[in-house]
Amino acid sequence: MIDAADSDRELERLLEAVFHRYHYDFRSYAPASLKRRVMAALPRFRYASISSLEEGLVADPKMFTELLRYLTVQVSDFFRDPAYFRAIRDQVFPYLETYPSLKVWVAGCATGEEAYSLAILLSEAGLLDRTLIYATDISPESLRSAQDGVFDIGRFPRFSQSYLEAGGKGSLSDYYTARYSSALLDRRLKKSILFSDHSLATDSAFAEVQLVSCRNVLIYFDQQLQERAIGVLRDSICHRGFLGLGSRETLRFSIHAPLFRAVVPEQRLYQRL
Repeated sequence: MIDAADSDRELERLLEAVFHRYHYDFRSYAPASLKRRVMAALPRFRYASISSLEEGLVADPKMFTELLRYLTVQVSDFFRDPAYFRAIRDQVFPYLETYPSLKVWVAGCATGEEAYSLAILLSEAGLLDRTLIYATDISPESLRSAQDGVFDIGRFPRFSQSYLEAGGKGSLSDYYTARYSSALLDRRLKKSILFSDHSLATDSAFAEVQLVSCRNVLIYFDQQLQERAIGVLRDSICHRGFLGLGSRETLRFSIHAPLFRAVVPEQRLYQRL
């Protein structure tokens, strides 16, 4: 049986192989969380060890596409943590409405639920027509799903409640068409969102935006990569623009903290100074 130290070394070699073969950099992700996900993937690929998984991965690019589902955490809901979205509506939108045009970045968008949630709030605030939402992720499969804008209709009773708690002004059903077991989102929402590939581990800032929402992404990075990622987000935010993080994330101990002020501390909303 492989001991923990040996499996840690095998994981390091696997991540090096992924980086050099496929140019995805997971080497600075939190190792304990990443190791659990890799171990969970072994039965799916019918390998007994991480080293054997590495050998198969190097030889078969199709395997990497599937492994990427395990390496990335694709958990997302519409209006997840409704108080966060309500705080954006109440505390951030009054600033955003002063701009003639807006750019918003949802970093780590997974399958798109958060980007569409923000699009709905922007629509209800009369801001969507002058807004471009960049929604980025490292998973091509998730981006394709997000672009399609089709979701399981069975999830929507819960989403509808979250929408109302977030301060929704109507009914969530106003924004989708039910077709059998699926909900197809309104085309107007979709055309305001540009889905594209971007990695906070390797890529740099690509646009100046008024709001960045990057939630439940930093928790999977080690400290060094967290600082890099926050630096990329910082470089993207215009003067007096806003940054939103996840409920378990904070700028408190970051080297970038002096460049921000907390707007709604309990919802992890910050303003760039």
